[in-house]
Parts: sequence; structure tokens; C-alpha cells
Amino acid sequence: MQQSVERTQDRLYHPLGVPQEIDEVRARVREFAENEVAPTVAVMEERHEDVAHFPSQLFHRMGELGLYRLPFKADEQGAGHASPMLAAAVVMEELAYFSNSIAVIYDCQCVLPGRVLQYAAPELKQAYLPALMSGEKVACAAITEPDAGSDVSPSTIQTVATPVADGWTLGGRKRFIINAPLADFACVLCSIEGALSMVVVDMKQQGVSVPPPDHKMGMHACLTADIVFDGAFVPSGNLVWQAGKGLRIALGALTRGRIAVGASGVGMAQAALDLAIYHMKGRKMFGGTLAAMQHWQFRFAEHATHIAMARDLCYKAALRHDAGEEFPEPETSMCKYFGTQIAGDIARDTVQVMGGYGFVSRMGADGAVYQAERIFREAKGPEIYEGSNEILKWMIARQIFGR
Repeated sequence: MQQSVERTQDRLYHPLGVPQEIDEVRARVREFAENEVAPTVAVMEERHEDVAHFPSQLFHRMGELGLYRLPFKADEQGAGHASPMLAAAVVMEELAYFSNSIAVIYDCQCVLPGRVLQYAAPELKQAYLPALMSGEKVACAAITEPDAGSDVSPSTIQTVATPVADGWTLGGRKRFIINAPLADFACVLCSIEGALSMVVVDMKQQGVSVPPPDHKMGMHACLTADIVFDGAFVPSGNLVWQAGKGLRIALGALTRGRIAVGASGVGMAQAALDLAIYHMKGRKMFGGTLAAMQHWQFRFAEHATHIAMARDLCYKAALRHDAGEEFPEPETSMCKYFGTQIAGDIARDTVQVMGGYGFVSRMGADGAVYQAERIFREAKGPEIYEGSNEILKWMIARQIFGR
């Protein structure tokens, strides 16, 4: 993104009730994103998905900066903020402004697996959480299966843990698992004697294999792949909470994940809005600028309003969670659905108002890079993962009309 593009959030959005420590988190993450993420985005996203192209330097840099510690309390060796989920949401928003790939890598390193481990016994938590927070180990959350996406009911999960001496052996396949090609451990939703359960699996062992990464529409720097379990051993101490609590744990993790993904949608929406405004103010047409045309003025007035609404929903859901609510509905479903929907809507209008410059990623004549089409492609993924937007509308409807 061009350095001269104005960050209009700073003058169009005025938050209420956001602690000063969160403003400090935002400033720190924004500095990292502007100086270290933004310069690498074009090259990262022009490459096809490959383990060799994973942005390892940025991954480890987030660990060095303490970003993976933000969702955790002080007694968990975390950053110890009073509003840890809000801090993580702000990280997602600021990272996604430049790269949703990096935002999702962050989400699937510490937000989702981290929440799973918060349900674990102290010994299990201590075995994995410090290395997750430092970035020493790569984590992933393995919930989705080839025939089980947004539906994670007991009848759809086919990954089975079979009892053996001192634990279980795991068999089954997970799909679209972010960070899987590099993961050191996975939090796996499985069935134990017919009861949905969550276990932590060491990935570097016999009985675990990961095919090459998927080739996707966008977010090329973020790697997804299947995980195949064929007799992988799970020690009895690696069961999270207890057998039969897997769905509760998964929904707890997805609640945090949905707030985070909603915030990433806000970040992408803000980036698209800022690009469009920059272009419209400078683009001369019919004796004036695009910014003087009432059609586009009204469209982007609506978009700016929607961004403010989505950001407030994300922050409210995060603050309710930080206040102790495990499932802060309906705001969690609302912020994920609405935040990701407006990202796609605004990116589409940004491509349109920029014309040919919105459709190209790099100019052949001079090598100039344009970001609008990348944001447009990246914005589609969040409408699908961590609960499709249709599922989330259904969840909101249940809050309105009852089950």
C-alpha cells in the first residue's frame, strides 16, 4: 500500500471505552505492520503456496515482539492485559490492513490453539503454551474434515481416537488446516468412544503426514493443507479437559476466532476504503475528480458507516468475552458475519472505482504494485472459514427467534 495513502480511521472513528493499553498495542502492531509486513506483501502474495515461501521471518518476529502473548493472562505467562481478547482483535485488524495472510497465521498460532490450551490441565498447558507464545513451536487447530466444515456435530466427525495402553492411537483426516505444513503440534477434534473430544497431537511423529499445501484463490502466504492421522499416538495426558468436552472446547476456541476474523474483516475493509479515497481524490474525470461524484460519495459514506459499525461489534464482543462471558452472543456471530461481508463489499467497489488500476496487481510498464485486487480476493476467505456467514446468520436468528 502506498505510504501516502491516508489512514482515515484516525479521523473517522472515535472509540468509546477502549483502554489506553489497547491504544498502545495498536501503535506497536501498526509500526511492525507498516515497516515489516507491508514491504513484503506483494512478493509474498505473487508466489504460489509452498513451504519454502512461508514467511518464517515475520512469524518469528511476531513472537519476538510478544504478539502471541497478548491473548493470555499474566498467570499463563502472557502479556497480562486486562482486555486480552480486545488486544488480539486489534492485532488482527492492524495486520489484515496490509496482509490477511499474516493475520490468519497469527490467529491460527495463538488465538485458536491458545484458547484450546486454556481449557487444558496445568501440566498440558505448560508443555505447549510457552513455546506457542514465544513462536518456538508452530501450532494449528485441526477441526474441519473433508465432509465436516461448519457442521462439527458428533455424527460428522470421522477422526477417531482408539484406546491403547497409556493413551490412544488416532486415525482420520483433517482438511484446510492453516499452519499445518509447518506445525509442531495440533489441537485435534476427534471422537473417543463416540464422544467428541479434543487432544493435542505432536506432528513430528510416525502416523502423521501432511500433503503439499493447497493452492488457493488468495492468501498465498498462509499455508493450508490436509493432515492425515494413521496410528499417531496421543498420550493420555494430552487429552484436553476430559472426553466428551470436545465440542464445548471447539466452540470456545471458535468464539475467539470469530471475533478475531471479524476484526480482520474490518482491517481489510479499512484498507480498501483508504485506497479508494486516495484514488478518487486524485483521479480527474469530466472536469472534476471521482471524489466529487455524488454516486461514489454516497457509496463510500455508507461504507465508512459500516466499518464503524463492524468495528464496534468486534470490540463489544471482545470486551464481553474479556469480562468473563465464554460465548458473548449475538455480537460474536454479528461481528464475524458483518465484518467479513463488508470487507468483500468495499473491496468490490474499490476495484470498480479504480477501474483498470483496481484489476491489476503489478503494472508491466513500470512495475507499480496495486493492492485492490488482492484485498478483493483475500476478503472472500473469511466469509467461509471459522463458521460460514450463513451459519452465523442462522445463529443470530436463533438468538432472535429461539432454538
